[in-house]
Amino acid sequence: MERMQQVVGRARAAFNSGRCRSLEFRMQQLKALERMVQEKEEEILAAIKADLHKSGPNAYSHEILGVLGELALAMDKLPSWAAPQPVKRNLLTMRDEAYICPEPLGVVLIIGAWNYPFVLVMQPLIGAIAAGNAVVVKPSEISENTAQLVADLLPQYLDRELYPVVTGGVPETTALLTQRFDHILYTGNSTVGKIVMAAAAKHLTPVTLELGGKSPCYIDKDCDLAVACRRITWGKYMNCGQTCIAPDYILCEPSIQSEVVENIKATLQEFYGEEVKSSPDYERIINKHHFKRIVGLLEGQKIAYGGEADEASCFIAPTILTDVSPESKVMEEEIFGPVLPILTVRSVDEAIEFINRREKPLALYVFSNNKKLIKRVISETSSGGVTGNDVIMHFFLSTLPFGGVGNSGMGAYHGKHSFETFSHRRACLIKDLKMEGTNKLRYPPGSQKKVDWAKFFLLKRTNKGRIGVVILALLGIVAAVVIKNHQSVLKRKALLIVLAVQRLGWLSV
Repeated sequence: MERMQQVVGRARAAFNSGRCRSLEFRMQQLKALERMVQEKEEEILAAIKADLHKSGPNAYSHEILGVLGELALAMDKLPSWAAPQPVKRNLLTMRDEAYICPEPLGVVLIIGAWNYPFVLVMQPLIGAIAAGNAVVVKPSEISENTAQLVADLLPQYLDRELYPVVTGGVPETTALLTQRFDHILYTGNSTVGKIVMAAAAKHLTPVTLELGGKSPCYIDKDCDLAVACRRITWGKYMNCGQTCIAPDYILCEPSIQSEVVENIKATLQEFYGEEVKSSPDYERIINKHHFKRIVGLLEGQKIAYGGEADEASCFIAPTILTDVSPESKVMEEEIFGPVLPILTVRSVDEAIEFINRREKPLALYVFSNNKKLIKRVISETSSGGVTGNDVIMHFFLSTLPFGGVGNSGMGAYHGKHSFETFSHRRACLIKDLKMEGTNKLRYPPGSQKKVDWAKFFLLKRTNKGRIGVVILALLGIVAAVVIKNHQSVLKRKALLIVLAVQRLGWLSV
C-alpha cells in the first residue's frame, strides 16, 4: 500500500509541476516512445512469442504496427487536437469569445490485458500522454514476459516520475485501486471491470472499461459463403481465438450450416496446413488455467471439426461445433479460445431476437449481399461496434471509436478518441466589461417584458431574411438603455454593432 502511495504521489507531484502540459514536452515523450518501439523491436517480439507462441510477422502486425500507426497519428494531429475549439454563439454572446479548451485530467491509470499485451497498454498510453497526463501503467501479470519488458523499457525512454510502471498480480492491482486517480482505463473481463468501477466510485473517478462478451456473427444465405467464411476464420482463430472482438459464435439458417462448416475447414487447412500444431502462424492458449476452461466448454458438444488438445503445450486445435443449444455451457460465457459454435436460426428476424435477448456484445458481425439487411441488423440491435461483411476490421480504423456498451464496457479510445477520453473539454466564455446596459435583461427586478426579450434573443430562430429586423431590434435595445447618455456614445455603439454583424456574416451566430 505504501509503495503505491509513493508511486502515485510522485506522479501527481510531477503532474502538478506543469512540465507535461506543454505540447513540446508531449511531442518529445511521444517521439521517445516511437524510438523505443523501433529500437527494441526484437526484444518486444521475443517477449510476445514467449507469452503467446506468436510468430514474428504476426506479433509485428498484431501489436507493433498498430502502436507505430497510433504514434504517427498522434504526433501529426496533436496541435489541432489540443487547440481551442471555437463554438457558435447566440445573439447575447455575439461579441464574446467562446471556445472549448481540452485540458489534461491529471494522473490516470491504465490496466492492460494479457491477450495483446503490448498494444493494449501502448495505445491508451499514447492518448494519455498526448492529452498531457501523468500515467501509471499496470501491464497484465499473466503475460509475464511482456509485462516485465514494458517495466524495463519505459523508464529508459520516458519521464520516470510521470510514467511509472507497476508490475505484479492481484495484490498490487488491488493496492493501486485504493489510490485516487483522475481516470482509469481497464481492459479485461466484466467481473474485474465491476471491481475496478467500484473502487473508482469511492473517489468519483471516471472509467473507461474495455470488456468483452459474446460477439455474434450472422451469415445470411444470400451471401458469398466462401469469402464470408474465409474472413470469419481469420478473425476467429487469430491469436488462438484470444481476441476480445473475435466472432464468438455463428448464427445461420439450417440450410447453409454444412456449407459453412466445409468452407471454414477448407480455409483452416489453407491457413495452417494439415498439421496445425506445427504451423508458425497458430498461437497457444496463454496458460493451463484457460486451457482447462476452454476444454471444459467442449463437453457434451457435437464437434464437427477439430477438438484435439495438448495440455503440456497449451495447444487446442481450431474447433467447430454444430447444432449447438442456446442453453449449453459454451453459450453462457465468452469463449476466448479457438472454439466456434454454430447455432441455427430460421430467419434474420430470429437472429435479431436471439442477439437482443443477450447482453450487449463488444462487436457484432453481419454477412450478406443485401446491404439493407445489414443496416437493418445494425438499427435493430446494439453493440460496441459493427463490421458488415468482415470481422474485426473496425478496430483498425482510428477514426472510429473502439469501446463497448452495457456489459461489454463503457467509453472508447483510438486516435482522437483516445485524446478526448483522457481530456476534460473545458467550456470557456470571455466577455468584456463594456455595454453593461444590455445585461439589464438578466438583472433584477424581473418583468414580463424582460422575459419576452430574453425569449426573442435565446429562442427565436433567425434566417437571413430576418437579419435586418434583428439588427434593428438590437439597435433598438441599445438605444433604449443608453438614450439618456450622450448621443455620440449611442452612434458609436450602433456603428460598432453593425460592423460586428457584417464581420460575422451571421454564419457563426
